[in-house]
Amino acid sequence: MSGTLYVVGTPIGNLGDLSPRALETLARCDFIAAEDTRVTLKLLTHFGLKKPLVSYFEHNKAERGPQIADRLLQGESCALVTDAGMPAISDPGEDLVRLCREMQIPVEAVPGPVAFATALAVSGMPARRFTFEGFLPVEKKERRALLASLRNEPRTMIFYEAPHKLGNTLRDLTDALGDRKLAIVRELTKIHEEVLRTTLTAAAAQFENGSLKGELVLIVEGKAPTQTPGMTPEAAVAYARELVANGESKTNAAKLAAKESGLRKGDIYQQLIEEASE
Repeated sequence: MSGTLYVVGTPIGNLGDLSPRALETLARCDFIAAEDTRVTLKLLTHFGLKKPLVSYFEHNKAERGPQIADRLLQGESCALVTDAGMPAISDPGEDLVRLCREMQIPVEAVPGPVAFATALAVSGMPARRFTFEGFLPVEKKERRALLASLRNEPRTMIFYEAPHKLGNTLRDLTDALGDRKLAIVRELTKIHEEVLRTTLTAAAAQFENGSLKGELVLIVEGKAPTQTPGMTPEAAVAYARELVANGESKTNAAKLAAKESGLRKGDIYQQLIEEASE
């Protein structure tokens, strides 16, 4: 009988966020697959644990993944951890989980903190609908293509970035998206945790010299719905439908569309209800 791969979330800053279940899993597993064994060793030492560590990261995953899977097939249990947060989220652990699923090796989640969700929760930005983009591609052609695909994205967009790349990324985002509201969330759960509410243009000018330090999450406003004056009834309903798709309630969408078009709110609302029931 094969062992189990435990996908274990670890603190993104404050060590007090390690859950009792995560601590128990790390204590009883046979070995730990870690993105950086030095970082994980500090975590284990803090909690008085000693466990065999195996490095598993982007540049050795093709070789190390099958080795870990083979040990699991022989009955050992493994805890997969990343340096901070939940493994397999913008992380090479995704490939190990996929490999285990393909080989029908049991995979069990031991949830922990996730930086992008935590950042969104404290940012004050619209959180009903969002898209997580992780780190932007390094290759320029791929990077431009991705940013171009996001130009008309109506949902809140979330990115990770390293401090020394922040200036270039803010310029690229501004060039691709225009000026948008922006929240920069840094050093989550640490002493210097901070949320900077600004705009892409202002931030690109302020931080072009790399002055902002720490772990960063960028939360960018989605594109606002197009508002057309002098709307026909059909256009007013289409506008209300777009607002609903972007997170507004049908009642509020009908109210806003009525204000823009001069039509009756009740007529627009009734059309939305009828479409929803079809």
